[in-house]
Amino acid sequence: MTDADTWTRKDLISIEELSRDEIDVIHSLATQFKQTLGRSQKKLPTLRGKTIINLFIEPSTRTRIAFEIAAKRLGADVTLVEQKASSLVKGESLRDTAQVIQALNADMIILRHAAAGSPHYLARILDIPVVNAGDGAHEHPTQALLDTFTMREKLGSLEGRKVTILGDILFSRVARSNLWALKKLGAEVTLAGPATLLPEEFASFGATVAHDLKSALSDADVVMLLRIQHERQSSSHFPSLSEYKALFGLDAERAAWLKPDALIMHPGPINRGVEIDSSIADGPQSVILEQVTNGIVTRMAVLYLCMSAAARGKGLSNG
Repeated sequence: MTDADTWTRKDLISIEELSRDEIDVIHSLATQFKQTLGRSQKKLPTLRGKTIINLFIEPSTRTRIAFEIAAKRLGADVTLVEQKASSLVKGESLRDTAQVIQALNADMIILRHAAAGSPHYLARILDIPVVNAGDGAHEHPTQALLDTFTMREKLGSLEGRKVTILGDILFSRVARSNLWALKKLGAEVTLAGPATLLPEEFASFGATVAHDLKSALSDADVVMLLRIQHERQSSSHFPSLSEYKALFGLDAERAAWLKPDALIMHPGPINRGVEIDSSIADGPQSVILEQVTNGIVTRMAVLYLCMSAAARGKGLSNG
């Protein structure tokens, strides 16, 4: 795995700070790992003897399981720590919890937390690698990496490709991370959704802001749907889910506006019948389940690279 030699980060905290070359390294290594998925002996000895802690203070299914499978495929031991089963419920700080985990001789922490910036904070105070599995509405870097990996598998180069991200942009860490990744890879990004969930200020990030759905969909090479992030909203930003579906849901009528070869993506979990109808989510243009599979190999690449940089003593902290 020669790609690891060029990687110098012990932590993966955000896409915004990565270079295009670093994204390319992750994707190249993920491609190599994907070739191992069909083997009868699925485990690699790469991280044998290492202990990885999934510190998930926010609920998750896909991300948590994908990280666990990725770590086990590399031969590492994995322990899940959730808030309800940790001393955090007794008032212990995140700092103390993380330092205890490091003192217990863990080799890496994968953190999912509702507070934006929490992985960055831990990366500054810990010697072991920290990987961001989603921090509030800030970023979800491995989701963007698997999404762009999937797009590149299907489309080749993303230079000049048009990608529309539709839904709750304001509260979505997935939208932010994907925007950074896509821009670095040369794609043209359109953000679409109701004005209450898509402020015009997002145009300053280098994206086109669109509230007219037909124009946002008709020339897209990829359409990524996002669910409404109710858990991050202090008040409702539109009257009802039925109104959102009526105006912005991807149904058969609106899907007819798409190019025949346009990809349909969703990071999950899907609210079927709201942001996307089941017939579209399960249809021939959908690559949603391929995203899930690619989430394993992309995260294998991230774990391997960060652990390798830390082992070489070259790890650059994100602090």
